Amino acid sequence: MRKFSERYAERSGTYFCVDKSVTATVIQGLAAHKDELGAPLCPCRHYDDKQIEADTGFWNCPCVPMRERKECHCMLFLTEDNDFRGEDATITPEEVLQGTGAQ
Repeated sequence: MRKFSERYAERSGTYFCVDKSVTATVIQGLAAHKDELGAPLCPCRHYDDKQIEADTGFWNCPCVPMRERKECHCMLFLTEDNDFRGEDATITPEEVLQGTGAQ
């Protein structure tokens, strides 16, 4: 999910959050959902039934609002005018582990 996120940010002209722990947490959540549900369901929303939502696809990353309007509820993909955007769209495996508190 880390490499996917980097590639999508590059293609969409977006940036990761200045706080890499936000990026790391979202990437970890996407990876967990991909493993659990078979799709990278947005980890920042509440679902009554995650599997139904994953199968529907609307909230699978990149979600429809991101693809259509560059609106990322998770703050994973931020546009240039967003006050929370960082300077780039890269994150190392070590930054993911550090940002999520994993060892």
